[in-house]
Amino acid sequence: MLQEKEMVNDALSAAKSELTFYTNTISECENQNLRSTIQQIRNNCETSQYELFSLARSKGYYMPAAQASASEIQQVKSQVQ
Repeated sequence: MLQEKEMVNDALSAAKSELTFYTNTISECENQNLRSTIQQIRNNCETSQYELFSLARSKGYYMPAAQASASEIQQVKSQVQ
């Protein structure tokens, strides 16, 4: 039987996959009404993913990477501009 940690992490993984799917679909969608609908679905999925992420982090199930320093952020900005 799955433990809560495994279920939350599985749900997080599924949400990430869904978000990738929605992003790819939106970028290839010409029909504006369909595109808007998929964007709304994606936005709802992002909200759910963040709620799961917050739950996982609060329970110690998921540890995000350390935050970048200001100099690291500036270095990336310089590289992509």
